[in-house]
Amino acid sequence: MTHHDQPLKHSRRAPQNPFATVGRIALAIIVVLAVSSTSVAAIAVWQTVGRIKPGIQLAQLPGSTGVAVPSVGAIEGEVNLLLVGTDTRTNQGGAFSDSANQDASSGLGNNDVTMLLHVSADHTNATVVSFPRDLMVPVPKCPDPSGDGSSVAATDLAMFNTTLSRGGLSCTVLTVEKMTGLTIPYAAEISFDGVIAMSNAVGGVTVCLATDVTDSFTGLDLKAGNQTLVGDQALAFVRSRHGVGDGSDLGRISNQQVFLSSLMRKITSAGVLTNPLTLYSLANAAVTNMQLSTTLTDPTAMVAIALALKNISLSSMVFVQYPSVTDPDDVNRVIPNKSAALLLNTALQKNQPISLTGGTGVAAEADPSTTSTPTPTPTTAPTSTADTTGTPTGTASPTDAPTPTPSSTIVSLPTSVSGQTAAEQTCTVGNN
Repeated sequence: MTHHDQPLKHSRRAPQNPFATVGRIALAIIVVLAVSSTSVAAIAVWQTVGRIKPGIQLAQLPGSTGVAVPSVGAIEGEVNLLLVGTDTRTNQGGAFSDSANQDASSGLGNNDVTMLLHVSADHTNATVVSFPRDLMVPVPKCPDPSGDGSSVAATDLAMFNTTLSRGGLSCTVLTVEKMTGLTIPYAAEISFDGVIAMSNAVGGVTVCLATDVTDSFTGLDLKAGNQTLVGDQALAFVRSRHGVGDGSDLGRISNQQVFLSSLMRKITSAGVLTNPLTLYSLANAAVTNMQLSTTLTDPTAMVAIALALKNISLSSMVFVQYPSVTDPDDVNRVIPNKSAALLLNTALQKNQPISLTGGTGVAAEADPSTTSTPTPTPTTAPTSTADTTGTPTGTASPTDAPTPTPSSTIVSLPTSVSGQTAAEQTCTVGNN
């Protein structure tokens, strides 16, 4: 199959039924599971354990043996966790239900928002990579989601956001593994209800708007300035595509990063971390509204990942858009920027921290009322000079491979790659 066979339209398509065509979930909230609600769960557990009085030794019947004490600690080595948001309407209530949207996605839905959380092996830095929905990539053979043991054939080129409906969560994981060269043992999926529940649990997220943001597709109508978003409104904000930036999916990614960075600053604030009710509500919202891989269903695994994350500073947590350029065969699609993607993939494989030299994306800008925490300055020269002239117009040469460097070296990504750290305070730019 080639990308010309794809029936799906690009993010700049003409307006259609808002709930049928723009029912896109933002996986931004799901990062709370990886970087926050798992941390929340761990913190809640350890706070509780710290208050337990010395135990009473129970008598045992002859021949009985004691129960082994489980070992709990930070997971060893790197962590790779794929976070997938589905636009399915199956079992979704209210305006998102199948009955209310005859053309809405049912079943598995599409993975219109996908993020990869990578925690370095030494647990000193983390990277969250957002993958564009319109990215054209090879898709490997995937297990059929029906569970009958059959497989879905590989294809040389398909739109990335079809991988979930094509072969379930495993297919999206396999595709990202093929793209990045990483092994991804953990994955989770969330839908509309989960996003709403988690935004409610944290008590809302305050975001900065550089301009008014209006999106008739999601029912969003916000004035410039600081706005606290919760519930349906938070969901509409992170789903919004037509209302932010240039109306494209790439703009939506930078808007989600504005939301994410603000969310992370709130989650790590004393007001949240010292409130047991908020902690437990957030952890409960994450666990009860997500489909987890079997590797995450063991609470010990969740806590172990959380403990690997708990000491990473906001300035060492980088949100980045997977490097892409316009498809020369179809201006309504994007393809990987080979040299920049190779640089990012290699840094992740080597557990090297990354530094952003580009901008925050078309839907975000620095908050002029605050002093943003800058991205760490590389201690050595950038490992590649690929794409340092700005946004590329075509596919970069795969020969621009990064030079191997020590694991402690910070890798500077080219200026064509957008993103921000969790410490940076940014504002959303509306599509005006």
